[in-house]
Amino acid sequence: MASQGAWDLTALLNAADPSAALPLRNLWLARLLEWLRHAPLEKSEPLERGARPLPLSRLIHLLNVLERHPDHAANVTGVLAGAWRDLDAVGLFADVGFASRMAMWSEVGHRLRLRLLPGTVETKDLGELFGLLFPDAEDEAWLRAMDDKLLQRLSALFVGALPDVDWRAALVDALTMLVSAIRAAGFSGPLRQRMGPELLANNPFGQLSRAAEDLIDTLKRGDAAELRRALQYLRALLDACHAAAASVPEHLEAWGVSVDIMFEVEQLLERAARAEALLDVLVAEQPARELLQLLAGLVRVVHERRSLRTLFARHYALLARKVAERSAQTGEHYITRNAADYRDMLWRAAGGGAMIGGTTLIKFALAAMTFSAFWAGFAAGVNYSLCFVLIHLLHWTVATKQPAMTAPAMAHKLRDITSEEGLEGFVDEVANLLRSQFAGIVGNLIAVIPVVLGVQLLAWLAFGGPAVGPKEADYVLHSLNLLGPSVFFAAFTGVLLFLSSLIAGWVENWFVFYRLDSAIAWNPRLIARLGAARAQRWSSWWRANISGLAANTSLGLMLGLVPVVLAFFGLPIEVRHVTLSTGQLAAAVGALGVEIFKQPAFWWCVPTIVLIGILNLGVSFALAFLVALRARGIQVADRARLRSAIWRRLRSQPRSFVLPPKE
Repeated sequence: MASQGAWDLTALLNAADPSAALPLRNLWLARLLEWLRHAPLEKSEPLERGARPLPLSRLIHLLNVLERHPDHAANVTGVLAGAWRDLDAVGLFADVGFASRMAMWSEVGHRLRLRLLPGTVETKDLGELFGLLFPDAEDEAWLRAMDDKLLQRLSALFVGALPDVDWRAALVDALTMLVSAIRAAGFSGPLRQRMGPELLANNPFGQLSRAAEDLIDTLKRGDAAELRRALQYLRALLDACHAAAASVPEHLEAWGVSVDIMFEVEQLLERAARAEALLDVLVAEQPARELLQLLAGLVRVVHERRSLRTLFARHYALLARKVAERSAQTGEHYITRNAADYRDMLWRAAGGGAMIGGTTLIKFALAAMTFSAFWAGFAAGVNYSLCFVLIHLLHWTVATKQPAMTAPAMAHKLRDITSEEGLEGFVDEVANLLRSQFAGIVGNLIAVIPVVLGVQLLAWLAFGGPAVGPKEADYVLHSLNLLGPSVFFAAFTGVLLFLSSLIAGWVENWFVFYRLDSAIAWNPRLIARLGAARAQRWSSWWRANISGLAANTSLGLMLGLVPVVLAFFGLPIEVRHVTLSTGQLAAAVGALGVEIFKQPAFWWCVPTIVLIGILNLGVSFALAFLVALRARGIQVADRARLRSAIWRRLRSQPRSFVLPPKE
């Protein structure tokens, strides 16, 4: 905290020295603005504390003092004139807020340096000094709150300091630099191929530089009518460039998305907005207000430039949206809407449950082998992955994979709930979703139990003992006990289920971004090896299945390897998957026989299975739903109305949440 002496205005004004070295003058300006922000009001000041922001009250006091003391006013105006003369102001208007390289991670490094390393006033770049002059985000508010009378008095001070200086020159140079950067970005390949062709038909980026030069020449000549024409033309081109850049996200389904591309798009859009702001100042008859608004906007930009959270939130939002949209497209296939869909879901879930039954028994066999911890986890992960991939290829289903895919599809429906018809439609989708989840769980469980029990029975008949023995059965009863940590493990497994959907969306986006389907179909070497027809079929197959393969492979490996990795760091976390856990409990029944039903431990496991299913489904759905909402920018304003509609349907038609409508 500064000492009381730091707030002494007399000492501050006495220190104003126009002949001092540039770093000392820059430091004096920083201290003056610090005094405006934080100095307490003096008793002699006839100002009401609550009437305006404190910096403006302090500014009024400063101007009053300068008007009463011409010697101090001369020194202050001398420092201001020297600053404008010796500092490069072009960078402030053309560079502040923009990255020198169009790469996301280089910008992350730059922002880390801004946050962690101290700045210096020993600089000739006004853009670099600007962040030290206005280090508080609140500075934007008090700058915008300046009234016309105070702005006029402040402008008179600057005009007195710069009587013979063309203050517009820096803004003109900055406009030229911005237009050149916009033009270069518009011609870059990654952006150009993703822009709408119809928006590039008139070559707006190619015409920018000439239009800017015409406007600058007209501005120097002072021809008002010609200036209006040149201004209208340049702004029309900027609008066309803005529209072309804004169209990039619309073509991401065909071309994919990367954070670097979206970072470059945003930089282009921000530069266009900055160019518009400079034009407002340059053509205004009384430019003080427009210049003040420009400076206030630069204060906001300076602080946004330091924020890593803003950077990631902004540039990963679209990637999250594309991942959510790809999941939503897949999720539509998991929602049943009629009796035929419901029966199909039961059959496909039963196929998945039967496959998981075999996987459960293989897991016990792998556990009996003397692998080290890592290789045991890897073997289990490969076992799960092969099972899930085979289920996918056979077009069967695993119930716990549904929520992370269906949540984005549900989030998309929320846009239509403003009307009563849209609200009822969303409640219909909720009922369809819950009914689909119920069918998936039932189908999985009614198949996994008889498959495991059947294998155990065959082992008894063939070898005189179960495939999974009493020792393993006792471990299952102990690990699935309701009083143990299984409930927490089930919630953690829900997180892994959600992460697998994100990985699937990311891999599919990566596949599309690098145009691997096109490479498979049209690469000369692949065509020579596979033949043209087979290459086309392979291309279509991979494009259709890449998301499912990524989701199932990543989920299986995470279920096997994540507990091993966490155990290495001293975190004894396991996974609890409802279908796998049910298969394990069925194996325990097959090992111990009917006597198991007399053990309290078995009955403690039954409610655990129910809770595992609820948490697997609930956690993965909630996380995917939240990401989908935020990625689309959806705000559910009337949550009470939504809950009321769901409860009303639940009371009036409870059957619709479990069974399909009658045909």
